[in-house]
Amino acid sequence: MQQEHYSIPSDEEIKRTIGMPMIEAIRVLFKEDDEALLHELRDKYTVFADKFMTENTKLYPQTIPALKKIKEAGAKTAIISSKTRRRIMQTLTRDKITDLVEFVIGSEDVKSHKPSPEGILMAIERFKVAKSDVLYIGDNVIDGGAAQNAGVDFAAVLTGNNVREDFVKMPYVKIMNSLDELL
Repeated sequence: MQQEHYSIPSDEEIKRTIGMPMIEAIRVLFKEDDEALLHELRDKYTVFADKFMTENTKLYPQTIPALKKIKEAGAKTAIISSKTRRRIMQTLTRDKITDLVEFVIGSEDVKSHKPSPEGILMAIERFKVAKSDVLYIGDNVIDGGAAQNAGVDFAAVLTGNNVREDFVKMPYVKIMNSLDELL
C-alpha cells in the first residue's frame, strides 16, 4: 500500500478490522470511499496475500482436536467467514482436515457480510436443522452480532482481538478462553 501513497496503518488499527470483509477493512484503514479504487486495492492485496497468507496461517493447537471431537460426537461443522472460501480451503487442505468440515461459506458466497445472518442462515438451510440446534462459535463481536441476527446461540472464544467485556454485552451461551472449553 505504500506504493499507493497511503501510510501504513498500525498493528492496532489493522487488528480492529479483523472480521470485516476486505473491502470494508481497506475503506476503514485508508479512509477511501471510491468503489473502483477500493476494488483495485483489494485486488492488489489479494496478489500479495496469495504469496504469503496460507503459508503463514497457523491454527490454534486446540482447533483440530476440537473439530475431531465434534465430528466423533456426531455434530456437523461449517465455517462461515469474511475470508474467501478458496483461502480457507487452502488451509484445510494443507492441514489435511477437509473431512472435519462439511462445507465453507466464504465472503464470495453471500451478498451481505457479517453481522448479517445470511451466511449462518445458508448453513442452517444446507444442514436442514432448526435454529435451536445451532451453536455459532466466533472470536469477534461481529460473529456475535451475526448469531444474534440469525436467532441462534452464540459461544465466544477469546482468541481474537475482543475481550470478555465485549462479549458480555451480547447474548451468549458461553465465553471460552480456548476451544478446549467447548468440549
